[in-house]
Amino acid sequence: MLVLPKELTQTQATACLRMLVQGLRALSGQEVVVDATGLSRFDSAALAVLLELRRETLAQGKRFSVRGLPARLGDLATLYGIVELLPAASPALVK
Repeated sequence: MLVLPKELTQTQATACLRMLVQGLRALSGQEVVVDATGLSRFDSAALAVLLELRRETLAQGKRFSVRGLPARLGDLATLYGIVELLPAASPALVK
């Protein structure tokens, strides 16, 4: 599982994405779950990070999902028409 930081704004986006992609490369298995439960301060850059991480995940032939997407970030994803690209993780995958 990959974990988003507490704060993810434009200021942290590049470094955060770099860290997540490194973590992605180290993961085994076919399912990548991104834990967003701790994310409390964010802007639209958080969506850009998630979308790029999704792209990297799919390029490796793995499935991508998000656990605990904050409601406000989900609302923003809906507004941008991309919420379906950020599927919720199955409870069985996040034990």
